[in-house]
Amino acid sequence: MPTREPGKLKKIVRQLPHRPGVYLMKDRIGRILYVGKAKDLKKRVGSYFQPSRRNLVEQPKIRAMVGLVRDLEVIEVRSEAEALLLEGRLIKRWKPKYNTDFTDDKRFLLVRVDPGESLPRFRLVRFKKDDRSLYFGPFAHSGLLRKTLGEMRRRFGILLGDARPTKIAEDRWQLYDDVRSEIYGHPNTVTTSAYRERVENASVFLDGKSREWLVELKESMSDAAQKREFERAAEYRDIVFALESTLQKTRKFARDPRTFFPREELDPVAELQTVLNLPEKPRVIECFDISHISGTFAVASMVRFRDGKPDKRQYRRYKIKSFVGNDDYRAMEEVVARRYARLMREGKPYPDLVLIDGGIGQVRAALKAFLARNLEPPPLVGLAKKRETVFFTDERPPLNLRLHSASLKLLQRLRDEAHRFANTFNAEIRSRRIRETILDDVPGMGPVRRRALLTHFKTIEKLKAASTEELRQVEGIGPQFSERLQSYLQSG
Repeated sequence: MPTREPGKLKKIVRQLPHRPGVYLMKDRIGRILYVGKAKDLKKRVGSYFQPSRRNLVEQPKIRAMVGLVRDLEVIEVRSEAEALLLEGRLIKRWKPKYNTDFTDDKRFLLVRVDPGESLPRFRLVRFKKDDRSLYFGPFAHSGLLRKTLGEMRRRFGILLGDARPTKIAEDRWQLYDDVRSEIYGHPNTVTTSAYRERVENASVFLDGKSREWLVELKESMSDAAQKREFERAAEYRDIVFALESTLQKTRKFARDPRTFFPREELDPVAELQTVLNLPEKPRVIECFDISHISGTFAVASMVRFRDGKPDKRQYRRYKIKSFVGNDDYRAMEEVVARRYARLMREGKPYPDLVLIDGGIGQVRAALKAFLARNLEPPPLVGLAKKRETVFFTDERPPLNLRLHSASLKLLQRLRDEAHRFANTFNAEIRSRRIRETILDDVPGMGPVRRRALLTHFKTIEKLKAASTEELRQVEGIGPQFSERLQSYLQSG
């Protein structure tokens, strides 16, 4: 994407409409830095580039972001409420750097539990680290959260961040050295395994509490939007997104602190649910691939697996219709849009997982097919062949599964089957086109006769085997031309 100079950005701003919408700020290579909504696109976007708006631009993080902006994209909508929803959807999918930074500045509380500790404690933290801990939250109401943790301490006998337990023997601990153990009503001397049972029960309880609060937050967000308090609704929405993300990633506390992965052997589909952190077991998976020869004969395939096995009656093949040339991204967007727009029209369910043969570019093209048509996408990932890397549509970094894992082998079977099916279709089209060009050299053969012959006989092979009498049965084929055509085909 070409880099735009600041003067050109201002020119873009001058051409913006006074309408509600969503704006995307991008850096020099096209990465999305920030997604925002506006009641008036021209006024809102223009405020970032006006020195007079010092209260906005002089905020350090906003100033740093504006200095990186090299391109703008806007999406007009019908109302401010629609802008709020679209902004949330785009933030949720793309996780732009500066949207995340601005949200983090609100300093919502999280609860952190580190399984690496001998006696894991429930601590309040402001930021989530990329470690092996369990995180619950974020929580907007610190008073309610602290009250809940106090209730959990009495109910489950767990330790909070201020506790200093003492080891009194091999695998035996004294939790408190004062009267708190009597107040909390649980044995003060415990083994590691007995205490971990308390932690696991408390984690399940807190997870349930989080889900209760999530429902309440969604109700508050809806109420604020109905009252046209859109800024407040956006704040609730940001908390909802962050809390939903944490809930999806929280797993049941493992008794073995060295690993969070299940110790039992899983079937490939169940293992895939675990390693990709999917909300449901992906019983139905659909995979897409694009095939072409230097931009010609461009086609696509979609294969479907059910319970880890091919469901060949549901396979689909596509010819690329929207353009001619070599653009895998546009081709992927087209076929994904055609597939799921049709399922939506027919009232049929989406698959549990969509797999794209390719890297982050193909994945984003597939996601764009949903977002541009206001369709809610199912879980969607890509599998890049070079290093068998899995790419996601959210903030998660690329993932490399264990090379001999059942989950990776399942993804590979899907990818390879889609590749085979696409290449077979491509080869069929090329072979058919090459054979059909034979007719172009027949003297007197025009497009009308050519189309009539192929419609009647279906294939060149059947046409070659036809007698002159059979040829004359085709409309527009007379005695002289039928003899000339048969002689030409038999000589070739």
